Amino acid sequence: MANGIVTLCTDFGLRDGYVAAMKGAMLAVAPGLTLVDISHEVAPQAIAEGAFVLSTAYDAFPAGTVHLAVVDPGVGSARRALAVRTPRHTLVAPDNGVLTHVLRREGVVAAVALAEPAYWRRPVSATFHGRDVFAPVAAHLALGVPLEALGPPAEDLVTLDWPAPERRGALLLGHVAHVDRFGNVISDVPAALLGDARVAEVEVGALRVGSAGGLLRTYAEAPRGGALALIGSHGHLEVAVREASAAAASGARIGDEVRVRLA
Repeated sequence: MANGIVTLCTDFGLRDGYVAAMKGAMLAVAPGLTLVDISHEVAPQAIAEGAFVLSTAYDAFPAGTVHLAVVDPGVGSARRALAVRTPRHTLVAPDNGVLTHVLRREGVVAAVALAEPAYWRRPVSATFHGRDVFAPVAAHLALGVPLEALGPPAEDLVTLDWPAPERRGALLLGHVAHVDRFGNVISDVPAALLGDARVAEVEVGALRVGSAGGLLRTYAEAPRGGALALIGSHGHLEVAVREASAAAASGARIGDEVRVRLA
């Protein structure tokens, strides 16, 4: 399945040299890899945010891509390091729930704990497994090394305790999953859950968005400074303020409740 593409999703930011060091560790194994950044702006230690950001981009890549996700507040502890194969992709990450949304969609074909040091960078820093364990393993996988060569089978993978959206008659309860750089408040409510129902009102924090015509299709359909609700490119319900920040207007944070009233 390997196609030589590796994506990266981390909370490392770009101020320091951490991302470059990870890329260097991969290129030292396989100089011809194609490395693609999903994001390095996940909030520090925000596993739930990293899990959602990864889930919005991974399936845009062709089958055989290796996805490397490092949001790892437990680095150096007893938490496992994993490589996981799904029907179309391979993922490398700490066993802390950062793969939750992807694995719920994809399912697990096989998973191993990374226990074979022959595929690691030496020496291994106790505080930077992203560079010394996860990155070189991802590179070897992208070259076609079998998953089973990396360590023993892993079961009972850690998943986030993130409640699924719940429908109660004409009321649908979800949660804020992400706030993007434009201040758009993105919920965990997928478009498929709404079906053909018309959304009469969306409430998140201090912001209440209602429309007799239901959801809008584009941001430009709202007046400047006007609040709106739509299905974003990621396929989830979101609340926005045209040319301003819905997060600032609502005060919403990740995990806050989103209330959707259906007509």
